[in-house]
Amino acid sequence: MMTTKTHTSRIYTVSHLTREIKTLLEERFPFVWVSGEISNYAVPASGHSYFSLKDAKAVINCAMFKGQKRMLKFRPENGMKVMGMARLSLYEPRGSYQLIFEHMEPEGAGSLQVAFEQLKEKLSAQGLFDSSRKKALPFFPRKIHVITSGTGAAVKDIMHIAGRRAPYCHLEIIPVKVQGDGSADEIVQALKLANQRKDSDVIILARGGGSLEDLESFNSEAVAMAIAASKIPVVTGVGHETDFTIADFVSDLRAPTPSGAAEIALPDAAELRHRISQTESRLTRAMTHRMIVLQQRLDDLHSRLKSPRQVMASQRRRIKELTGRMEGAMEMRLGHSRERVQWLSQGLKNHAPATDKQAIQYALAQLHIHMKHRLAQWENRVNSAKNNLEALSPKAILNRGYGMVRTLPDQDLVTDHGQVKIDDRVEIILSKGRLETRVEKINNA
Repeated sequence: MMTTKTHTSRIYTVSHLTREIKTLLEERFPFVWVSGEISNYAVPASGHSYFSLKDAKAVINCAMFKGQKRMLKFRPENGMKVMGMARLSLYEPRGSYQLIFEHMEPEGAGSLQVAFEQLKEKLSAQGLFDSSRKKALPFFPRKIHVITSGTGAAVKDIMHIAGRRAPYCHLEIIPVKVQGDGSADEIVQALKLANQRKDSDVIILARGGGSLEDLESFNSEAVAMAIAASKIPVVTGVGHETDFTIADFVSDLRAPTPSGAAEIALPDAAELRHRISQTESRLTRAMTHRMIVLQQRLDDLHSRLKSPRQVMASQRRRIKELTGRMEGAMEMRLGHSRERVQWLSQGLKNHAPATDKQAIQYALAQLHIHMKHRLAQWENRVNSAKNNLEALSPKAILNRGYGMVRTLPDQDLVTDHGQVKIDDRVEIILSKGRLETRVEKINNA
């Protein structure tokens, strides 16, 4: 009979073995740099991030706790290739190992650039870049709040431009940090302060050039939302001409430089005076030309205008001429009428009265005969129509024992049983008199 020999020199429990493996892994790989593609990214209510990191041949479970996430400059997403420093750990309850990330950044592009693109896409989807929400700048601002570093070159450039172009405009500087920790918060508070005072027409938000890291405050969501919430138009002049920040996209107008922002916000007083002078000259020339044209027109009308005495004399002559012509026409008409009367009188004298009398009597006799004949014809037609009418009249039908039924109170003639219902009041018209009754039964046949 065969027996199995039991090795009792070293037997591990599952938890003991797991703990040994955990210790071995964490001591062997305290911190590692690893790269891969993010998948299955999730953030539960705890605020920690859980995801997988994969390449073409393998997958590792990963986590990043909320405290470390605060240091990220971008938002991790599925499909993003990243590189980071992590410590290898083993989760004992499941016996599975995972990477706990302490630091992470996008692979290829820098984290600040990725954060810039992500925030730009987010705010654009919210409509913060739409031209419809941009506020127009006043033509003559009386006061401007300038939010920038109190000691930088930007504030000096703005003051120089303002003094040259618009010495009448009052500038009030609200100094802030323009880079580094807390700079975004200071810019937000400065924007709120300018809006609370409500005494400026324009806000200029400016700083000099710098790297993407230097311009980080102007690419923050908090500053973008503060600009969008401003009731006062905001002009940005951040960095150099090729620098674009999130603040530029949200602002009402973007200038390439701080001095450019001052030039956009302030009209050039000297240029305005020159334009006014040119306009005045053009207006004077136009008015002079117009006066000459009007004077010529007045002279022309004056030469054609006659005095009332001359007009009345001309009208008298016209009336006298027309009167003479009318009298001549009347005399000619009367002469013609006299000649016609004489001609007719002579014609009457030449006719024999006896012959005319016999003709008239004969014509009257013929007329009398014709009229009697026509009257007889019309009388026959009238009698025939009368007989036909009486035969077709409702009265003749009623005389034969029929009756007519009408609804009450509308008095509509009933020709179909569908026109009435049970208990409807109806009126029956007879040859002599009328009956008023109520419907008790309806037969369809």
